Amino acid sequence: MSHATPTDAAGANSSAVTLTLDPAFTVGPVRRRTFGSFVEHLGRCVYTGIHDPEHESADEHGFRGDVVELTRELGVSTVRYPGGNFVSGYRWEDGIGPKDQRPTRLDLAWHSSDPNLVGVDEFMQWARKAGVEPMMAVNLGTRGIQEALDLLEYCNVPGGTYYSDLRRANGHEEPYRITMWCLGNEMDGPWQIGHKTAEEYARLATETARAMRMIDPSIELVVCGSSSSSMPTFGAWEATVLEESYEFVDYISAHAYYFEEDGDLGSFLASAVDMDHFIESVTAAADYVRAAGKHTKRINISFDEWNVWYQKRAESVPPTGDDWPVAPVLLEDRYNVADAVVVGNLLVSLLRNTDRVHAASLAQLVNVIAPIMTEPGGRSWKQTIFHPFAQASEHAVGDVLRVGIEAPTYPTARFGEVPLVDAVATRDPETGAVSLFVVNRSTDGSTGVTVDLSALRHAAGGADVDVVEALTLSNPDHTWAATADDSTSVLPQDNSTAKVVDGVLTVDLPAVSWTMVRLG
Repeated sequence: MSHATPTDAAGANSSAVTLTLDPAFTVGPVRRRTFGSFVEHLGRCVYTGIHDPEHESADEHGFRGDVVELTRELGVSTVRYPGGNFVSGYRWEDGIGPKDQRPTRLDLAWHSSDPNLVGVDEFMQWARKAGVEPMMAVNLGTRGIQEALDLLEYCNVPGGTYYSDLRRANGHEEPYRITMWCLGNEMDGPWQIGHKTAEEYARLATETARAMRMIDPSIELVVCGSSSSSMPTFGAWEATVLEESYEFVDYISAHAYYFEEDGDLGSFLASAVDMDHFIESVTAAADYVRAAGKHTKRINISFDEWNVWYQKRAESVPPTGDDWPVAPVLLEDRYNVADAVVVGNLLVSLLRNTDRVHAASLAQLVNVIAPIMTEPGGRSWKQTIFHPFAQASEHAVGDVLRVGIEAPTYPTARFGEVPLVDAVATRDPETGAVSLFVVNRSTDGSTGVTVDLSALRHAAGGADVDVVEALTLSNPDHTWAATADDSTSVLPQDNSTAKVVDGVLTVDLPAVSWTMVRLG
């Protein structure tokens, strides 16, 4: 089967794309939680990822200092923990107290063993060091209401009860006051330990949420949506679960992974089209329940798993048989330039849906389908997907603007006709600073973009608007991937074509590229 590639229908170096920016047309505020990530006890994410006591940069708790520094540079806001599929068989009590007394357990989700050297207390120590907000998940697969209450008591109650005093006895006097809690993970997936029907999960999640709020009414709760939009349960699952739990939860989760399949680069580069549709569908299901149940509040989306993930590659296949290793190599995708462009475009989608997507988690943070890679006891480096995430996290500030896009389209096998260019912008209402994030899906030469800045100038009281910075990530070989030996020869570079003349911004976008233009 042949696949269409996104060639520039108007020719190379042509000003074929027009973007419209107007501060009057905002979607909603930029939400810091959009730039969350995910640490699961899976493969080498925890052990030899964030935790590697033998590493030269390790602190007194065994956490790698180089990974902490990279996490801060990446601009991560929240981190979801400890799973993922792992959480559905997890006994959190195994990971507290003296380490020499903690049991090693089988992890059925990834056919591995977990020595429980990192648990709730260690993760919270790491989260403080990394400057991230924790997002804790509870096991609703093999466990239930009581175990969730016990964990919440351990984490959030100041003292005077069994589990809060146990935390204090373990050396952690002050409560953690964790705000965000996930009620299980992907419970409609047949691969999930304790897999449930929508009705079964809805009752359990609702009663767990109701009881957890009795301990701490201030918490924010995420109920499981369907594990992907391709599931037979998708849509109906969301409606059934929310009909039961609507008044007790704040968010419904969404999970999506994308990858280039069978050489269909054109469809892969247009993955954000699917994410937009996914968000629209989950929103529609939530709003249906709101209307039918005559509720006043809105349920928003926690897109707490998203990334590029090549699920059919060998490293994504767990061990089998009697092999239950600790921290095996699993899901260690090596990302190329095209992957980074898609990740950037998925961030564009999340931002432009900021009215309903209030939190998101790039899955995952280290080694496992991750922007950060490490060698056990050795080097660490940034993958290509690190760069668009870090740029957006740092420079997306203020309000998200609804960008008008006039662009040629190209045909895709999966999504039909899609625009050659996609974009989103943010504007800081206090300073007037604007950040424009643009992806070029063309595989055949550069594409010219024109942006009329007159509305921005008007909002700035007639002051001139000019380019502060323009950076582009691209490479003539879109399959180039970073390694420990070379992670710097392909980095975002200054885009000297970005210029403002007579109140109009023009910029040329190389083929298969991510570009950030900052205006002020």
